Amino acid sequence: MIRRSLLIFVMLLLGACVTETTGGNDVEADPAAALSRRVELARQYIGSGDWENAKRNLELASEIDSNNAEVYEAFALVYQSTGEYELAEENFKRALRFDPDFSRARNNYAAFLFFLGRFEDAEPEFERVTLDSLYSGRPLAYVNLGLCRLRLTDDLGAEQAFTRALRMDRRNPLALLEMGFLKVRAGDFKAAESYYAVYQTVVRRQPPRGLILGLEIARGQGDKNAVSSYELALRNLYADSPEYQRYLQDQAAEGRR
Repeated sequence: MIRRSLLIFVMLLLGACVTETTGGNDVEADPAAALSRRVELARQYIGSGDWENAKRNLELASEIDSNNAEVYEAFALVYQSTGEYELAEENFKRALRFDPDFSRARNNYAAFLFFLGRFEDAEPEFERVTLDSLYSGRPLAYVNLGLCRLRLTDDLGAEQAFTRALRMDRRNPLALLEMGFLKVRAGDFKAAESYYAVYQTVVRRQPPRGLILGLEIARGQGDKNAVSSYELALRNLYADSPEYQRYLQDQAAEGRR
């Protein structure tokens, strides 16, 4: 699903083992280094799902600098992970208030809003992230923007966003897949097939939705053999998937017309 796919674009704060030391003079000696160390420890704890130790280190970091945007972004990610959404939003907003140009935090905030189904709120946040030409996650921000516009039934805006994403990353699988579906809806099966051909080269094993795209293209082109092949693959590989079940329902509805 689109919402589930979006989760991959939230910054992953992963860590292996966590090594923590205590000392009374590190803050006085080098506050910036102490702050950085506490935030990094918190990120490692977030990566291992240890929310209490993550919050403890972030609280210590906030004592060093109560206006640090990275601290509040990390707090927001903790609260989002624990389902405390009001606190998560409060901390995302605090991070962006202290640093409005913090594109990673803004992208994560927009992804959070998308997750909550607040697409109208998320769309301008994603759009602002894409304006930061120095942000390393800019291609993914365009993908996120496109996904958001799809939920707002803005196909033209979504296509523009996915096109920009593919100019920066020609092999982005999600942008290729969604462009294929957009072209199918527009009746341009030749263009859809072109996007799908590239998509097939960048995924090891197609998920149900990938096979559904291939099936829709084959149906649009009147290729009955290809339709049967895709239906067989879906039945054999993903019989219980929501995508295949929805396809069967759609077929049954068409048959009743």
